[in-house]
Amino acid sequence: MSNPVNQFTQILTKYWGYASFRPLQEEIIRSVDQGKDTLGLMPTGGGKSVTYQVYSLSKPGICLVITPLIALMKDQVENLNQRGIKALAIYSGMSNQEIKIAMDNAVWGDYKFLYLSPERIATERFRERINKLDVNLIAVDEAHCISQWGYDFRPSYLRIAELRDLLPDVPVLAVTATATPQVIDDIQEQLKFRKKNALRTSYYRSNLVYLVRNEEDKVNYLVRAVQKANGTGIVYVKSRKLTREISDLLRKNDVSADYYHAGLSSAVRSAKQEAWKSGKCRVIVSTNAFGMGIDKSDVRFVIHLEAPDSVEAYFQEAGRAGRDGKPAWSVLLYNNSDKVRLERNVEKEFPEPDVIRRVYEAICNFFQIAVGHGKDQSFEFSMATFASNFSMQITEVYNSLKILQREGYLELTDELDNPSKVYFMVDRDDLYKFQVANAGFDGFIKLLLRSYTGLFTNYVSIDEELMAKRADVKPELVYEYLVRLRTQKIIDYIPRKKAPYIIFTKERVHPDRLKITRENYDDRKRDYIKRIDAVIHYVSSGHKCRSQLLLQYFGETESVRCGKCDVCLERNELNLSKYEFDVLCEQIKKILLEPCFYEELLTRIEGKPENAVKVVRWLLENEKIVYRVDNRMEWLKGIGA
Repeated sequence: MSNPVNQFTQILTKYWGYASFRPLQEEIIRSVDQGKDTLGLMPTGGGKSVTYQVYSLSKPGICLVITPLIALMKDQVENLNQRGIKALAIYSGMSNQEIKIAMDNAVWGDYKFLYLSPERIATERFRERINKLDVNLIAVDEAHCISQWGYDFRPSYLRIAELRDLLPDVPVLAVTATATPQVIDDIQEQLKFRKKNALRTSYYRSNLVYLVRNEEDKVNYLVRAVQKANGTGIVYVKSRKLTREISDLLRKNDVSADYYHAGLSSAVRSAKQEAWKSGKCRVIVSTNAFGMGIDKSDVRFVIHLEAPDSVEAYFQEAGRAGRDGKPAWSVLLYNNSDKVRLERNVEKEFPEPDVIRRVYEAICNFFQIAVGHGKDQSFEFSMATFASNFSMQITEVYNSLKILQREGYLELTDELDNPSKVYFMVDRDDLYKFQVANAGFDGFIKLLLRSYTGLFTNYVSIDEELMAKRADVKPELVYEYLVRLRTQKIIDYIPRKKAPYIIFTKERVHPDRLKITRENYDDRKRDYIKRIDAVIHYVSSGHKCRSQLLLQYFGETESVRCGKCDVCLERNELNLSKYEFDVLCEQIKKILLEPCFYEELLTRIEGKPENAVKVVRWLLENEKIVYRVDNRMEWLKGIGA
């Protein structure tokens, strides 16, 4: 009998070209192979998807992959297909015909992976077919989304647990890059793990240096830092407008740079990604849209122009630097305006219940949904058009929709750039008869068949402009032929769409019966404030190692100082050990619970006087302690030890 580990390695080598697994990958695969429900916690770029892909390829049947990120889902399906592995996806925004064909292919077409957005699990069409699928694994990507304590909680993820009732003997593999101890426990509970089984490696990255810079003129610092830096980098900003502005500024300062955000077309995003990955572009300036499915190991620096909304988001984005194990650095630029913005965000993130009800009623009216109707209906949704029509602010609309999503009334998908698709509705024999009878279409149909494969078994993405170039005609003519063939029911043609979708998951209710629960409002608001406070604590803390602070947040309490972050470098100049420094800091903090004069403070500190002077001076310079107007010293509130 062959060794299963060897089998897994052979699959890895055959399809991915690697001779060995990354840390923890093999352990996770072996755990699932033993029939254990498994939670795999791996850092960004650690190869999470490979774990469920390799395992599933080693078994007969198909793997169900649940992921909330449709863009990532489509990327993974494309990558698998390019490797010769049959994969398909079902998500919001697909037509009923597309979904029917995809499900038929999943049941009868010898596919190995079916990617699903979580809201599809509850649909009747899926539930009717689930028992016909030979499922070998339920894989849950971005598993933190199922936890009510996770930074990106998605209520539709809670439906995953229902799969366990439908497929009781199928193991579950959940993977995520970032999770606090509370989230780790909650993931396993929500997914009904038969036995707790979380496998993880330390989040510690010895090659990655974390730096926080308090800068009033962030942009000037950014330009100088990028000019001095070597290699490829990512600059994260908060708005689409800023991506263009900062990239333009970098180019004016002789830095090869480009911008990236989710509002760009799929073709443009792909071109920008490829230019950056190949080294033609050195720096990419992006919103948080950049990074999903991007595997570039030699990123030397990541710079955040503004503080993110959560430590989890920052840690993931910073972690895209130095995946090759070579020295890399992450810089977070911070000043008081960040603190003000983060605190103001609390009110923006949580509109008043009356505002939420008004948005809900307007949305239902916008799509002409009557009370008691609308469940499972989906609609393209332009937030800008809607906000304009109803004289609402886009931020209050978006954040109201997020709360309505948490309450289970609707789902809002990320913005999709769906290319045009074609599917032949007739078989080859009937198509031939049509070509003979309609000679004017013959040349175009042959062009279509030469350009694309699989048109008789599934919807295939097409590019009208590329076809026009090949035929040396205008794109309008290609479009005309496609529409005429659709009219004659030879093909189903779905023109390109670019929009988010709203899916109503419940029948419309009267605004007075719309429930905004304490759990989804007050508790989530408190949790959001905690995450904001954690970010503020991280950037404002000046005497604890940055790496230790991050690791402590994720439950690693026994870590050691990195010796390389901005805090460690400053403290190294004191010629004190971590232990000596921490002991003295703790003493000073306790003494200064009651403000006192400098001389009194020094006399009350135990240990060598020269060391006490060093630490007090350092705390003063870093504004951890200050002089009051009465010349007494006090420890600043909110500054941890």
